Amino acid sequence: MQRVILHCDMNNFYASVECMLNPELKNKPVAVCGSVEERHGIVLAKNYAAKAFGVSTGEAIWQAKQKCQNLVIVEPHYEQYMKFSKLAREIYGRYTDQIEPYGMDECWLDVTGSGCMGTGFEIADEIRRTVKFELGLTISAGVSFNKIFAKLGSDMKKPDAITCIEADSFREKIWCLPASDLLGVGRATENVLSGYGIHTIGELAATSDDFLKCRLGKNGLTIKKYANGLDDSPVMRSDYVSPVKSIGHGITTMQDLENNAEVWCVMLELVQEIGTKLRAHKKKAGGIAISIRNNELYTKEWQCRIGIPTQSPTYLAKTAFVLFAKNYQWEHPIRSVTVRAINLFEEDCPIQYDLFTDVKSLDRQERLDAAIEQIRFRFGKDAIKNGVLFQKSKMPTERKVDLVMPTGMIG
Repeated sequence: MQRVILHCDMNNFYASVECMLNPELKNKPVAVCGSVEERHGIVLAKNYAAKAFGVSTGEAIWQAKQKCQNLVIVEPHYEQYMKFSKLAREIYGRYTDQIEPYGMDECWLDVTGSGCMGTGFEIADEIRRTVKFELGLTISAGVSFNKIFAKLGSDMKKPDAITCIEADSFREKIWCLPASDLLGVGRATENVLSGYGIHTIGELAATSDDFLKCRLGKNGLTIKKYANGLDDSPVMRSDYVSPVKSIGHGITTMQDLENNAEVWCVMLELVQEIGTKLRAHKKKAGGIAISIRNNELYTKEWQCRIGIPTQSPTYLAKTAFVLFAKNYQWEHPIRSVTVRAINLFEEDCPIQYDLFTDVKSLDRQERLDAAIEQIRFRFGKDAIKNGVLFQKSKMPTERKVDLVMPTGMIG
């Protein structure tokens, strides 16, 4: 039996939620933007009225206002976006239990076994009408025989539309589209392909395996399979929990960091949250990764292994800082810092110590960090802090809502 896969994409999600909650915004050009004071002053989402003026996601607020003088700037309300994302998935759950999120506003649905409810198109159309009636939001849906083409279909017509890509006619429908429209073909991959005259999905589908593997590695072979409609990846069940692959925390500072001491303070604050999440997920970190972006928006990343897997924020901070001090050249001040715990182990996984590890000292630090964590849990995150963190900080106020990404990274 041929699969029937839907991809539902909520149109201009953040901006649509804001306009629905505040009807006065409905016919105005609206952009949801980060805080200028905390240096997140970019467009996160915009409605179609703003898009008509050329406002685009990712550009600075001042650039957007140059294009649209009457642009209404709205701050993000993540708790509302999470709420409406959940409500939408409850609607999807009326048709199937195979619902795989792809971010907050997109989901794949496998409705292969839902034939009694109609064809794939009929189910998609009923979902589209239900979401509009019950939530006041619009979606675009793609209907196809695999996840990749369903995703492609949802992008082809917007807003409030449905596109079907059938197995017997997909070549005529999508091979003429730009290769960059295909999931898995990012900007860097697109640049490589275009450099060799490969511009469309059809041209990608006809390119030799040896050439793609040579230029793009395994990803080259994967995207060729996608272009030829050979994706058989399953849609996960709604109760499926993606394995946690890394746990990270990052911030853009309110002012540039100008020396090692300021970077140390930021890292020390970031790892407190990482330690909390490691304990919550019963994991220990076997490695640390850092990402540093300077004030010219150039990013460098480094990572290293940790000799003994740990949950200790202190140990993680020291490892991250040593990695930073060893590799970063102070040519420019630093704008943002991200720390991630990687190579995760189960909390109760046996550990082989070497002859040079001070096990007693490590055990004391672990027990001290556990006690600190208990105090923070009972009396709040600011109940106990490292003394150095009480000085004037360049840290922004914390975001109230944690987002769990579909990639398995928690941040």
